[in-house]
Amino acid sequence: MDDPVLRRRSIRKYTAQPVLDEHVERLLRAAMAAPSAGNQQPWQFIVIRDRSVLEAVPEVHPYASMVPKAPLAILVCGDRRLERWPQYWEQDCAAATENLLIAAAQLGLGAVWLGVHPLEERADGLRGLLGIPRHVTPFALVPVGWPGEEKAPSGRYDEQRVHHDRW
Repeated sequence: MDDPVLRRRSIRKYTAQPVLDEHVERLLRAAMAAPSAGNQQPWQFIVIRDRSVLEAVPEVHPYASMVPKAPLAILVCGDRRLERWPQYWEQDCAAATENLLIAAAQLGLGAVWLGVHPLEERADGLRGLLGIPRHVTPFALVPVGWPGEEKAPSGRYDEQRVHHDRW
């Protein structure tokens, strides 16, 4: 199967092979190409490669045990200073996160979406760890690396969840 959307899986194990800057730029370009309400593009991204920071992430995020083993992680954030359409920043950041994940699959990289927002303890922990200002909300953390595990595409299509014209 060559469709990166259907091939995208949550990869939590990575090899030690580094991820090149050009790959990171492609991921970020894909993320920033996401649809955005009124084209507000309220996102900011933090690329984390510092080993000491990656190793500290599980102290502030309970489901981030794979982060210290990843070559890098990308934190997707919403910047309220850039928001023109209140309450749509979350949808915009979700679209950016999914684009990033699909781009990773297309490049042969592994990644997983770790939810941060709306859990304040996770957001505050990452704010403190990374020096993020209060007007910026950490939304999702995405560890990225070359896959150390293989997963077949999942068959999640369910005709029972499809309604035509009316419920």
